[in-house]
Parts: sequence; C-alpha cells; structure tokens
Amino acid sequence: MEIVGEIESKWKFSPIPNIEESNFNKILERFYGLGVKGLTKENIQNSLDGRLANSTTPVIVKINIGTINNIDIPGIDDVISRIKCLEGRNSYTKETISHMLKKVDQEEVRYISFEDINTRGLTGAKNGQSHSKKDTWGIYAYNKGVHFEESDQSIETTRGGSHGVGKIASNAASDLHLMYFANCDEQGDQHLGGTAQLIEHMFNQQCYRSTGYFADLKVENDTSKFYPYENKFHSVFEKKTRGLKIIIPYLRAEFDNEDEIIKTVCDSFFVSILDGRLEVHVNDHVINTDTIERYLNDSQYYIQEISDMKKVFTPLYVKTYKNEKPRDIVISNGDKYFDFKLYFKYDESISKGRVAIVRTIGMKIEDFSVKSNATKPYNAVLIGGLEEDGYLKSLENESHTKISSEDIKDPRLKSQAKRFINNLSSVIAGIIDEEMMKNNPTDGLMDTKDLLYIIESEFKQDLSNAYGAVKINKGNLVIKATDGTPNKKPKKKGTKKGTVEPKNTGIKRTRSNNPTGTTDELHESNTETYSVSPNIVERLIVKNTEFIQFNFKDISEMKNTTSCNLSFNIIDGMGEEYKNEFKLKENYATVIDNSRGSKCEIDNESIKNVSIKDGIVKLKLDLKPNYNRALKFIYYVEV
Repeated sequence: MEIVGEIESKWKFSPIPNIEESNFNKILERFYGLGVKGLTKENIQNSLDGRLANSTTPVIVKINIGTINNIDIPGIDDVISRIKCLEGRNSYTKETISHMLKKVDQEEVRYISFEDINTRGLTGAKNGQSHSKKDTWGIYAYNKGVHFEESDQSIETTRGGSHGVGKIASNAASDLHLMYFANCDEQGDQHLGGTAQLIEHMFNQQCYRSTGYFADLKVENDTSKFYPYENKFHSVFEKKTRGLKIIIPYLRAEFDNEDEIIKTVCDSFFVSILDGRLEVHVNDHVINTDTIERYLNDSQYYIQEISDMKKVFTPLYVKTYKNEKPRDIVISNGDKYFDFKLYFKYDESISKGRVAIVRTIGMKIEDFSVKSNATKPYNAVLIGGLEEDGYLKSLENESHTKISSEDIKDPRLKSQAKRFINNLSSVIAGIIDEEMMKNNPTDGLMDTKDLLYIIESEFKQDLSNAYGAVKINKGNLVIKATDGTPNKKPKKKGTKKGTVEPKNTGIKRTRSNNPTGTTDELHESNTETYSVSPNIVERLIVKNTEFIQFNFKDISEMKNTTSCNLSFNIIDGMGEEYKNEFKLKENYATVIDNSRGSKCEIDNESIKNVSIKDGIVKLKLDLKPNYNRALKFIYYVEV
C-alpha cells in the first residue's frame, strides 16, 4: 500500500484507482436509527467483554458528556479537508454531506466519552497493523466486520459482541462520523487511534477509500503499515489507567441526552448491576447495586404506577429478579435441549406481560412478548448457562436487541431457531396459564358433572341439527349442506319399512349442484351431501399430540370406501362456521395415518389419502406451539 503525500497528515486514507462506491456505510444509518440507547448499550457491552478474567471487582464505565474546542481535537483539520472534497451522487449522500459541512466551522463542539476500568484494554498496540490474532489493537483499529475471539471458549461464549460491526456505532453518533479510542495496556503503554467513515472521494487529484484511520504510517520492506500514536493529546483523550476509552466529538444533538443514557444503563444492564459486576457513572450520577433502585423509583426516569407500565418494564424486572425464586425450564430447538432459569411474577396489576431475555454477562437482549400472551398480568426474567448463552448469541441481531431467525442463512439452523423461539413462547405460555388458574380459583366447590353433560349434550344436539360435524361429498368438491335447522316433519304413513330417518341416524340428505361451476360441470357434479352427527368424531389431545378418530361403520354410503380427504373449518360455541381461517400447515407439524403408519400429505388445506380401515379413520397430529387447543371444528370428508 503506497500513500503518496499523506505521511504528514494525522489521518490516513488508502488510495484507490477510481471511485466505485458512492454511498456511506449502511451500518451507520442502522446504528444512527438506534440512537443514544444503541450507542450506550454497544459501548458498555464492549467494556463488559473486556473484563479482567477471574476478577471479583466490577467493571466500571465512566460516561461523560461535555464541550471541547475544535482545535483540541487531534488532526481535525485533515478530516475537515476531506469532508469539503466529498461529492454526493444521490439525495441521501448529498443531504449527509450538507449536514457535515454545516458543522465543520464550530469552534466549540459537544462530545461524549466512554471510559472503562477493571478491564484488559487492547493488546499489541506497539505492533500496529500486525494481522496477528493476539494483537487486539490491530483487530479493533484496522479491521471492519471482525471481532477478536477469545482463546478461552467459555469467555468467548459469554461475550456480547459477535458480528464485528458494533465498532461503527460510535461513528454514527458523530455529525462528522468521527471517533477516537484511547488505550492503556497491561504494561501501562498509552496510545490513541481513531476512524472516520466518509465516502470514497478524490483529494488532491487522487481517489481514496471511504474509511480513514487516525494512525502513523511506516513503510517496512516495501509495505505500508499503520501504527498508533503515543497518547500525548488533550486531557479529554487521555487514558492513564488500564482499559479503553471511546471519545466521540461533534456529538449529534439527539444523542446528547443524559436521562436517556441513565435509563438505557438500567434497562439493558440491571442484572449485571444488581449482581455487582458493573458500575456506571454518567457525569455525576453513579449507578451500582446500591443505587439502581433509586433511579427506578424516580418518576423523572420511570413511570411508577404498575398498571401504566406498557413500554418499559425495568422496575418490574428488578423486583422479579430480586424477589422471585427461579424456576427451571427446558426449551428445545428440535436438536438440543437448553436449560434456563425463569424468574416469574404473576400480578393482576400488570397490564403488559414481557420476558427479559438476559445474556450471562448481564445484558438484556429484548423484552420478549410471549405469543398470544402480550396482555397477560405477569413479568419474567430469563437467564441460561454457558451453552444457552452461546445459542442465544447465535440468534441475536447485530445491535443485540432481539433474538430472531431472520438473519440465519442455513435452512436447518433457521428452522431450529424458529422452533426454539416458538417453544420458548409455548413453555412460558403454559406457566402463565397455570398461574392464572391458580390465582383465579372458583368460590367454593361445585359438582359440575351434570351441568357439563347438559351443556355438551345441548351443544352437540344444536350442532347436529344445524349441519353436523362431518360432511361427506361424493363429488370432486366439498359442498356445504343447508345452514339452517330444518323443521321436524311427522313421519308419513307411506314410509318404507327399514327407512331410517335423520332423527335416528344423525344423517341429513340434501341434493345440491356446484354453485360455481359451468352448466356442464353442474350436471356432472350433481352429488349427494351428507351431514353426519358429531358423535362419530372423537378427539384427544395429549401434551403436543392430537388424536382424531372417525367412525363411519354405520354409514352405508361409506361401506366400500377405503380412503378419503379431510379438511377442517373452525366453529364457535353458537355453531357458526368460519371458512378458510384454520391453516393446517401452520397448526400441525406432521399428520400420521395410524392405520397405515405413514405420513399424510397436506395440500390445499386438505389432508390427502387418509385410509379408512373397517369403517374407521385414525389420525395422529403433532401440534405446533401456536396451536389453540380450545378450537372446535366441523370436518369435511371428500370421497
């Protein structure tokens, strides 16, 4: 790499033959959208990742917001000269460059810094751009999309970072996309580096890459190599104790918010703070295990009425984590089982139920909403061990704000991730239901056998009179029987001996043409449809499996039939039918024909080629986590 005429400049940009990319790094916009919350969370997580091994002292992070003269910012004139040469080639880059140019003439600028203590800092700064895995300075300072991996796998698993893109979060917080990092290593050596994220540009008749490095440049064996500067700069950029300090000048106005930073510290790291592993200073505020509840109980930062906590749940999480005994739960992804501790609290005054999913470093990933239970009155905190932490880490998005399967490319791993998240919802939903039943008992004991029998009998009778539970169609299409309940007619004297009336068999005979077909189709599909009593259908749900049996033995029309197709429609307690609302593949993982012992195909919302053996159909259906066990159905049989 040869950089002509750039040796004197404090900032180095690598030359390129021509400009090919005219956009700012898209990750800048992503982290800009996360605001000061994303910036704070990312930098504190990095500090926790750098904690001293086997240390019992908490990691201390000092966050300071202040003002600095622009002349005290190292090499700022070099960066401003580059910005003035930038050319936007679309509306977004033009707008961003224009915004930068409005900021460059400020004599005093706002800044924010994140300094950690009781951490390792970066190693190998003296080696510069060494490309060695042992030199974390070179990886942090000069490599994009790469993060240092610990040799100790247990430490690597618990680290929050994994994508290698979080370093750019600090650039996104600066109006000039500018950040510095000061380091003091184990030997007490102090260095300063930095990055600027611009766009590819032409400067002094030479094209350059978009990223600039605050670094010295040395040529060794005809190869150019970056080295950091010894830190002899303004006190804002000093780092005299072991650890790392991030400094972001030209702080965006919307990031200059002390209250939001304090809330983010509490929201994202309440577990590590309560456990005494983290202490955070925000200007003059100190947040540690002794003081965190002081902020949670302050209406300046948090809503105090439990029923009004609908977006932020940290005060509830802290009470749950401190006061509730954890439950052991097991979640499967279809390949492995993962053991978690669930701190669970049921409280009728809670209006929105959420689960704080927390990594072992004590960082909350997200407020997890259990499917179909978002408004249930509960609060919970979920934490696993090392193996569980490693799996959660693989499901995190780049900004550590959600577990998801969306970014996983491998189809098998993606499927496992979906199953894990669904099973997580299902298991916690079961606990919620259990607690709701426990906390809402009936007033005294009641013998309900007769009552339930009457209700069930009346429901079945009404349903049977209306249109039955099973409809049989000899044609290619299922045809709905008459919806209304037919009036009972007295038996005519001329009724043939042996004729069975619908009243006795539960079968109503109607004749109907296909209402949507052509004239020829109507003639060809003229069929008889039978509505069969619900008494021939038996359902049983055991854990995550449903068993359904149809008994067609007493139906003459089915005597010589050996297979059929089945489809379902939902019905409510009044017998009203809801077409096309129940999706088989969304509710059943697999359908097994028990008579054959083989898997049935689901196509076009129909279970195909189900065998009828001795007039009996037997199905075994594996339920998906989102299956609603309270549903009632009307079944269609196509033969």
